[in-house]
Amino acid sequence: MIYLFAKRASDITGSLVGLAALSLPMSFIALLIKLDSRGPVFFRQERIGKDGKAFPIWKYRTMVVGAVNIGLGMRTSKEDTRITRVGRVLRAFSLDELPQLINVLKGDMSLIGPRPTIRHQVEQYTPRQRKRLLMRPGITSLASVNGRNDISWGERIELDIKYVEHASPVMDLRIILKTFWVAFVTREGVYAGEGANDDFGRRDQVSGA
Repeated sequence: MIYLFAKRASDITGSLVGLAALSLPMSFIALLIKLDSRGPVFFRQERIGKDGKAFPIWKYRTMVVGAVNIGLGMRTSKEDTRITRVGRVLRAFSLDELPQLINVLKGDMSLIGPRPTIRHQVEQYTPRQRKRLLMRPGITSLASVNGRNDISWGERIELDIKYVEHASPVMDLRIILKTFWVAFVTREGVYAGEGANDDFGRRDQVSGA
């Protein structure tokens, strides 16, 4: 209980400090997006969070308008032509996730926790997989710094469950530090094979049972 209270306090403080400190860079990114391609600066889409509650997630738009209805749909690949020039850079350094600080401040998300998922995945979860919904989803996660899209959905969900079962201030600190290393140095797992987002439930659902 004390840990969860402290975690929420850290989320509020961290998101406020982050939004204030990054206001100029984030405004510059927004300008680049507008100059680079037609459409809104932000991309909003439903995600499923703690206890199965739906919320709109905020991200910088990195693809052409209506991308989800063309090409690979919800999946992306390294050579995906739907990704804009600015979007390719944002994705490479995970900068498209910065607006999620708004979600953290609102209480939809946490700085650290299982990454938010989409409804059709949740509808196919096993009872064990639903454990990842016991905590607020995070901007970064144990799975994000241990393979990200290079590992299967089943493996990612198992890492999320491990975090839910063993979350602690020490684990959170390790994840934060490793996030900077992965995002800005190794940049591992941005894309995997031909698609960054495997279609959960059709290829490896069993591995997460």
